[in-house]
Amino acid sequence: MCCAIGRLACTVLRVEPEGFMQRVAAAVLLASGSLIGCVADVDGQAAIDDIAAKGAAVDPNTYFSAGPPKGSDPFFASLGTNGRSCATCHIAAQGWSMTPADLRSRFDATGGTDPVFRTNDGSVSPTADVSTVDARRSAYAMLLSRGVIRVGIGIPANAEFSLATVDDPYHHANATELSLFRRPLPSTNLAFLSAVMWDGREASLASQAIDATLGHAQATGTNQGQMDSIVAFESSLFTAMASESKAGQLDGLAATGGPNQLANVSFYIGINDPIGKNPMGTTFNPRAMTMFTAWETTPGNGSPGWERASIARGEIVFNTHPIAITGVKGLNDVLGTSTIHGTCTTCHDTPNVGNHSVAMALDIGLTDASQRTPDMPLYTLRNNATGATIQTTDPGKALITGKWSDVGKFKGPILRGVGLRAPYFHNGSAATLDAVLDFYEGRFGLGLTVQERADLIAFLQSL
Repeated sequence: MCCAIGRLACTVLRVEPEGFMQRVAAAVLLASGSLIGCVADVDGQAAIDDIAAKGAAVDPNTYFSAGPPKGSDPFFASLGTNGRSCATCHIAAQGWSMTPADLRSRFDATGGTDPVFRTNDGSVSPTADVSTVDARRSAYAMLLSRGVIRVGIGIPANAEFSLATVDDPYHHANATELSLFRRPLPSTNLAFLSAVMWDGREASLASQAIDATLGHAQATGTNQGQMDSIVAFESSLFTAMASESKAGQLDGLAATGGPNQLANVSFYIGINDPIGKNPMGTTFNPRAMTMFTAWETTPGNGSPGWERASIARGEIVFNTHPIAITGVKGLNDVLGTSTIHGTCTTCHDTPNVGNHSVAMALDIGLTDASQRTPDMPLYTLRNNATGATIQTTDPGKALITGKWSDVGKFKGPILRGVGLRAPYFHNGSAATLDAVLDFYEGRFGLGLTVQERADLIAFLQSL
């Protein structure tokens, strides 16, 4: 089993399948790779408890509102049949998601047998050859390159569309089970969710915990108490960048960055919504991000001050830089407006959080055929009523609702802690924040200056 908690990574070389007095050999490593200690030939549960407690203590980017976790929490336990726990794919030091760099390290350390490497959803197809190390490297290529899990969802029986053709480089996808390669969403900052999962398919965190245990962990059943504990643990996590290498503490000099401040941010469904869905009737304020307002005028002197000033300028760019928003399904068509004169906060409107505060799924063009790379399947869908066709790498929300208008739609993720969990977008198509801005520049013609771009990236890295 492999897990990472806080800034600690733990590789458990051997764990007996049953019993509280499990004997393990565990090497505890810092995320940087430096050895800090070793737990050998001890009670397995005690070792995991110790690792989890240390991880909580040394992870500055996560605030645990319910206190430090214990390894005995079901979140860290293998509840299924394939050795996985929630922590297999949701790692604190990686923003409670996982990164390709760490996955490659885990592959090299285990020859591709770490629990994350399982064919039910980790491989490019469920029938991929995993008989040798080289075969496993090919089978888990999408995990290793993009950090994406394969989600298999079929076209609903009552859908307004059908599958005309499929071009799957892995020779598995069909109308019964499309192969959809998606990043694990972070299991933190869940207090601010307006929809669960990229396509909003889960009704609640409770149902998500059950489905993840049955699906990803391949459990034969679930225990309600354990599921409740997982939800309670996840709901206690608040993650944001605590410091920046040059700017220092992100809650210093009257700034309000960092996870402790985030835990106190007010939220309700519809807060600051720009299209009239705020139940309080309050007018939308595009200046949705205000953590670093104090640094606009008093960033301090010297190198820390320069970096703080850049972060503050980037926050202003995020709030105010004009964007001509066109052709976004779920926004332009809903409002009946061909061009919306907005900013980043038109879609990332939740104050000091950065997701959309209502369950709104949008198609910004990420799944268009023009964005397809050879490692992604391409689906041609046909409208059953009109005969019109569309090509997409992932139908998104349409596979849940069956609606033609929902093809390619996904929710916008929470942005806090985004610098910890590259690559970006639902399919891991942007390796860096630079690449994210490249996409938006090509899609909307942002027209950022060199300075504005650098400042915006500095701000995003400080969220």
